[in-house]
Amino acid sequence: MRIMKQLLALLIVLVAAGAVDAAKKPNILIVFGDMWRAQATGYAGDPNVKTPQLDKLAARSADLFNAVSSQPVCCPFRASLITGQRPLTHGVFLNDVPLQTNATTLAPALIAAGYTTGYIGKWHLDGNHRESYIPKERQHGFEYWKVLDCTHDYNHSPYFEGDDPTKQFWEGYDAFAQTADAQKYIRDHAKGDKPFALVLSWGPPHNPYQTAPKEYRDMYDPASLKLRENVPAEHEKQSRIDLAGYYAHCTALDHCIGELMDTLRETGIERDTIVVFTSDHGAMLGSQGMIRKQKPWDESIRTPMLWHYPAGLGEDGKRIDTPMNSEDIMPTLLGLAGVPIPDTVEGLDYSGYMKGGDNPNKDNAALITCPAPFGEWTRARGGKEFRGVRTERYTYARDLNGPWLLYDNQTDPYQLRNLIDDPAANDLKTKLDALLTRRLAETHDDFKPAQVYIDRWHWKVQADGTAGYTK
Repeated sequence: MRIMKQLLALLIVLVAAGAVDAAKKPNILIVFGDMWRAQATGYAGDPNVKTPQLDKLAARSADLFNAVSSQPVCCPFRASLITGQRPLTHGVFLNDVPLQTNATTLAPALIAAGYTTGYIGKWHLDGNHRESYIPKERQHGFEYWKVLDCTHDYNHSPYFEGDDPTKQFWEGYDAFAQTADAQKYIRDHAKGDKPFALVLSWGPPHNPYQTAPKEYRDMYDPASLKLRENVPAEHEKQSRIDLAGYYAHCTALDHCIGELMDTLRETGIERDTIVVFTSDHGAMLGSQGMIRKQKPWDESIRTPMLWHYPAGLGEDGKRIDTPMNSEDIMPTLLGLAGVPIPDTVEGLDYSGYMKGGDNPNKDNAALITCPAPFGEWTRARGGKEFRGVRTERYTYARDLNGPWLLYDNQTDPYQLRNLIDDPAANDLKTKLDALLTRRLAETHDDFKPAQVYIDRWHWKVQADGTAGYTK
């Protein structure tokens, strides 16, 4: 009922404005992996990984080089992607809690503008058991639906289709099967009366790392990899093993990118399709002696972010250094597509800036947060609540006790020298702290201990801070 009310209200506004003109609107394809860090592509300079398809795509796309995940963990990103809101607004600041929102989400906004919509792959916004059926009223308006909330068993991967509660399984490595299904969707809708908007969400390259198809695992010898300079010696062995498998997943997914782009060209719609390639967050993989996500270091917060749209952004590649955040994706996408941005959206619209207009990010900074640490980032494992800003050059973070981290990412790209107690950096620290204070005020973030937000949203958590599975 909520979705229908959203659609009706939007349709009235759009028709009144003369905005519903599906014939002139671009198709949309959003593709993202889980835990694919920005550094792990050839075009970003990784000396190990093989990503020839992404490298070709980057050469013809707008590369938002300093894009970050506003809260670098799975569910918060996904909720921000489809609401255009920050985690403390939509409430999904933990994994495995349900997105319960009155916001106008992505699919209804696009449907009201004349689109047909689809979602394939990992959802992770339902807050029920990860392999449970997700009924239609909790699919947030997506029409074509081949989805599972979450699995990391990439070679025995279930899904549900539409409103059918019968569990089905992708054949073989799920990213390949999901990509093939997305290709079929594109072919079926390429010449349709309506433009399409399709989201393809892969589970890899998230661990388990050693589960990509053998031909891709065989491409990487752990002993031959060049590690980042911030991997401590005692973590090198495990980092090599993990990275070899991680890169295998990345290269397998790179093959999928090539298949998708080939399909857009074969159907004659590449020029008029907005393709967004990104990830929900990054991965430490031994850097700073840490694993996975939630942390404020670049390997965790920075994500790949390519926008390919020849008809609207041109054929030539461009690098855009101003930071872009998770909640900015939805308004930027709607801006490029000529679709009105709902009032409930909090993110910035970069579409004009990509075309050479003014930068909407006046501070050139992205806000990064961890409202409630959990899992591998619990206090027992060194985790903590934090708020911070990532600018083009600097990373600054504050924990509940005050200033915590300050890095000059230009002179110290591996973030090995924390300048927070360096007297020579006092003026810089003061400036960045003031910027952070201003951003927190603008986003109505009161920066309290985790339990305040958990109680505010009535989430139930376990001893390690995780929500488990809500019923």
